[in-house]
Amino acid sequence: MLVSVLSDKDLIKNYLAGDNSSFEILLNRHKSRVYAFIMSKIKNRDISEDIFQDTFIKVINSLKKGKYNEEGKFLPWIMRISHNLVIDHFRKESKIKSVRPNDQFNIFDIIKDDSLSQDEQMIRKRIHSDLNLLIDDLPNEQMNVLKMRYFEDMSFKEISAKTGVSINTALGRMRYALINLRNLAEDKNIDLSHK
Repeated sequence: MLVSVLSDKDLIKNYLAGDNSSFEILLNRHKSRVYAFIMSKIKNRDISEDIFQDTFIKVINSLKKGKYNEEGKFLPWIMRISHNLVIDHFRKESKIKSVRPNDQFNIFDIIKDDSLSQDEQMIRKRIHSDLNLLIDDLPNEQMNVLKMRYFEDMSFKEISAKTGVSINTALGRMRYALINLRNLAEDKNIDLSHK
């Protein structure tokens, strides 16, 4: 049986068993519909490309964590992820405050919640400080991509241009940075959740 005629379910199974080419087939099979949907809502090519890339990073991470339920269809599941990321983008746009270039950027300023108790605010500050320490322990290439993406709000296209690597390489570095952050947090017994 040719791999390209395998069902989404079989391709996911193969990908989880270590066959990365199966994920490429899934991506090629569904990318035009997912991208067209995102573009129809965002109407900006660079931002749409970023949300598209973020969608597939989230898909990969969710698959690896076993969060995909085979009873649901794969395409509607991806569409739901991309839809949520589009909503997140618009929420962030409406919440973001202007950050002066010489100010110390604090990720929690964007998601500030005035209803938080003093204890919860202290916990968030502690997480922020722990996170900065962990980021400094990442390999330089990963740390730079992560900082450009989250602290400088650069698109993967801009990161690619600035670092002189392909968008896929920048995405890969970002993915490994997130995996390494999680591992570093576990190794150092740091809880990055604020629940």
